[in-house]
Amino acid sequence: MAFQGGFISELVGRKATVNQLSIGRVSDFLINDPDDSFPQIDGLVIRTSQGLRFAPIATVSDVDAEGTVALTVAPKEPAPPDADALYLISDLLDKQIVDVDGRKVVRINDLEIANTGGTLRVVAADVGVAGLLRRLGLKAFGKRFTPWIYHNVPRSMIAWDSVAPIREKNPSQVHLAIKESKLARLHPSELAEIISDLSARGAAAVIHQLDDETAADALEHLDAETQKSIIEDVGTERAADIIEEMDSDDAADLLLELPEEQQTQLLAEMNEYTAGELRELVKYPEDTAGGMMTTDYVWIYPHRSAEATIRKIREIAPTSEFIYYLYVLDERDTLLGVLTLRALLLAPPGAKIDHIMETHLVTVATDTHARDVAATIARYDLLAVPVVDESGRMLGIVTVDDAIDAIMPEDLAKKLPHFTARYHNPAAVAAPGS
Repeated sequence: MAFQGGFISELVGRKATVNQLSIGRVSDFLINDPDDSFPQIDGLVIRTSQGLRFAPIATVSDVDAEGTVALTVAPKEPAPPDADALYLISDLLDKQIVDVDGRKVVRINDLEIANTGGTLRVVAADVGVAGLLRRLGLKAFGKRFTPWIYHNVPRSMIAWDSVAPIREKNPSQVHLAIKESKLARLHPSELAEIISDLSARGAAAVIHQLDDETAADALEHLDAETQKSIIEDVGTERAADIIEEMDSDDAADLLLELPEEQQTQLLAEMNEYTAGELRELVKYPEDTAGGMMTTDYVWIYPHRSAEATIRKIREIAPTSEFIYYLYVLDERDTLLGVLTLRALLLAPPGAKIDHIMETHLVTVATDTHARDVAATIARYDLLAVPVVDESGRMLGIVTVDDAIDAIMPEDLAKKLPHFTARYHNPAAVAAPGS
């Protein structure tokens, strides 16, 4: 193939020939695996007198300097449905994408392709003025305008391995694991900023490309109205899966924003244990300790030895990346004490937890107002404060980030660091000097 590289704007609309006889014009380019780092173009769509026909890339024998595409045989198969492939023209040109390295939403004006080992691949997206002028130049001002573009207008190119297209995908056909999604490079707060810049449809399309855990992390950084819009757009089953991955207090806050009927539908899709926890949490007013608390925390029994406890922590470490504090409970879930990870590591291996734990505890009740919870955390310099009932039974914890959220404007609070469900809970520390 003589064609070594260029832009799809240089080929779209060009003649397609078989044995030098024109059979139609190039209408689009199709790729079956858009998530490759530099995806292969699997075929062309040719507009013929019989309609749109698919020409496999293997039938392309040459692309000459004028952009004419020579085929070995005339295409007979109709173009595949949109849901089965990515079309470079209809799906991407003039559409928004995420530049995952630049951490922003941009619009594609043209696409650069290159011949690598006899295979045409998409290598970059042109998101600058040059790409737009190139297309205008070819269609409106003639070929003589094109060299001026190359020499006088700077190009703004994004390598395709940094491009995450925003397009509707059928989640039953295309499901990206987080390790496969280019959006995985972004921090949840960056994802949230990008989602906030998109339309409701675009936001839902991005969420469809994320696994449940990452979608949940991003959702926690969004304002309530955007959360509700996404929940509506992704459907009840997927929404329930995402909410299950959220920190329990954030999940409860989101459910409280929804109509009661929708709450019931979402809870019915969740596993019984999680649904039960959330039903309890949504009973509390939002501006109280009960409404702010999370049920994600690490607890242990008092009779364990330090050595056995360390072994237990090693077992749960793969799913609990944030383990600095341990709550000590009895068989009735009564809070007996708290143990820092430092104290645990420095203790003799045979030491019992009830001998090394702190018993001078600062706690709050479920009806403690959010301002008082924040004041308590600040006064005692805590990372979190336990929430207990009248009998001292442990119900949850309010973390410092959620306490700050409660007393700060929502737009600012959402930008602050958060402890998330994937880390399984910061635990409260004992009051200084106890």
